[in-house]
Amino acid sequence: MATFIPRQVFPTLDSLPRSYFLGHHKAGLDKMKTMLSHTDLVIECRDYRIPLTSRNPLFEENLAGRERLIVYTKQDLGSAGQHRDKTRERLIQDFQRPSAVLFSDYKDKSSIRKILEFARTHAAVADSLTGSRMMVVGMPNVGKSSLLNALRGVGVHKGKAAHTGAQPGVTRKVGTTVKIIEGEESGEGVYLMDTPGVFIPYVPNAEAMLKLALCGSVKDTIIAPTTLADYLLYHLNLYDPVVYGEYESPTNDIVQLLDALARKTGRLQKGGTPDLEASALWLIQRWRNGHLGRFVLDEVTPATLEAETRANDSVGISLSQGRKMMKELRKQKSRQKHLDTH
Repeated sequence: MATFIPRQVFPTLDSLPRSYFLGHHKAGLDKMKTMLSHTDLVIECRDYRIPLTSRNPLFEENLAGRERLIVYTKQDLGSAGQHRDKTRERLIQDFQRPSAVLFSDYKDKSSIRKILEFARTHAAVADSLTGSRMMVVGMPNVGKSSLLNALRGVGVHKGKAAHTGAQPGVTRKVGTTVKIIEGEESGEGVYLMDTPGVFIPYVPNAEAMLKLALCGSVKDTIIAPTTLADYLLYHLNLYDPVVYGEYESPTNDIVQLLDALARKTGRLQKGGTPDLEASALWLIQRWRNGHLGRFVLDEVTPATLEAETRANDSVGISLSQGRKMMKELRKQKSRQKHLDTH
């Protein structure tokens, strides 16, 4: 039997959309700026699985002047707790100085307590009689609302205050503040404000868009599910093809895998034809939920950290470029709809 050789490079897909900067993203960012004077600390959430790609330079530019805590959410979905994971985390912490960095799993109370302790210490230094106001920001579907709910649950033992969902866009407006730490005699406690996810105006390269889509930062309708599943297969093979072994032997052919998966899970259309799109979405969701290996999509080294920063700083903050891309995307959809009806 021939030795399986996984793809070492994923083909460049220049036709992919390179923006998802929506109207409520800009409106939310504008509102955040107006609230900055009443904010003591900005908690920026990034996705642990894409620690470089989920950085949005808009926050650094528009919310400057406030101390920032960077929280890498969904650690449980990207870390196996191995030496390489710890090494990666130390690299990220060193690179982000002077900003503080914490890694979090909203279901792990010990990691939530670390964030609460940081907030408590920061509030004590501020020493305000009216309490401390903090703001949680991040890309769409990065886990801001889940983090807020976890902080509220552990901090003041109260139920959910923010809605959450599997698709981006659940939080569309800047919300009211909720208490996450009870006040003491000298103050009112610590309050945290939920905000809508804000996408990068223009994504620097097609692979970055694939990573963001795979992690759920854009709606699943933006990129074809089979394309996204193929990109996932590329990473699964580099990680360990055994993770999908119950459905198919190691393969670089996404159609072959989806065909086998559809037949084994009953995702069939009329006449017994495999439903490849439904199978692709199911495969993607399995990975998002941690059932197909726990690994990161970004390569994290000192060189890639520097390169990603330069790339984002040079093109990521172009609002006009992002608007042009979204306008062109709407035109393409309109033209396609016109063709389909004639």
